[in-house]
Amino acid sequence: MKTIDVSQITDTIKEMCMEANYSLSEDMVEALKHSEEMEESEVGKKVLGQLLKNLQIANDEQIPICQDTGMAVIFFEIGQDVHFVGGDLEKAIHEGVRQGYHKGYLRHSVVGDPILRENTKDNTPAVIHYSIVSGDQVNITFTSKGFGSENMSRIFMLKPSDGIEGVKQAVLSAVKEAGPNACPPLVVGVGLGGDFEKAAILAKQALTRNIKERSAVAYVKELEMELLEKINGLGIGPAGLGGRITALAVNINTFPTHIAGLPVAVNICCHVNRHVCKTL
Repeated sequence: MKTIDVSQITDTIKEMCMEANYSLSEDMVEALKHSEEMEESEVGKKVLGQLLKNLQIANDEQIPICQDTGMAVIFFEIGQDVHFVGGDLEKAIHEGVRQGYHKGYLRHSVVGDPILRENTKDNTPAVIHYSIVSGDQVNITFTSKGFGSENMSRIFMLKPSDGIEGVKQAVLSAVKEAGPNACPPLVVGVGLGGDFEKAAILAKQALTRNIKERSAVAYVKELEMELLEKINGLGIGPAGLGGRITALAVNINTFPTHIAGLPVAVNICCHVNRHVCKTL
């Protein structure tokens, strides 16, 4: 049995908030550099060059990559042999977000009620997804999701007879509808299977996968590659100004589903695909 004081969770989340908002993961930076080389549009090349310059400034000066520092979404994978002490775990997570956004001078974008819309003034509460796994480790994945792209995400409750072609049409229609509004180049997370809410969680979690890694499932790997090619054939381009590079990757997660359904969720992220993973 491993014992973890919840104060360690608070400190870890605090640092993750700032790290994610100041610096993109290496796979994302490399993909943007490669996309600048591959882009055929002069305007597109210029946009990608500006994005890369912005990333460098944010990293060097430890300031936010984007003014929308997002809503904190945390995937919390807890080993069943872990025991938390020192207080309430969920309160400790929210406290980490509060401290991170305050210390990091990150914009507070969360309102306490969707209709009354009074700002909580500390970017809490976070959205937290828990799972219990074997072992004595805690794996934390923090993502800061901006709403320019979040607002363009979609869920489709397809019929099983729609099949894989229906899945392709759903994903492409979501990207077409998003157009420039989601701040391309994009990373497209797709959740396939489960039920209404599970598909959406799968899609959000897919955005945190290293974009160099393809699915281990053969048909899913082929689908990821085919959809990326088709999305980059839409002509939307960097910043929606036309060009070859509309998306950097399509990541698909799957889950078993009901005999009568084929849920498909599309969670779109802009080029500022912020996520950090830590293990305690």
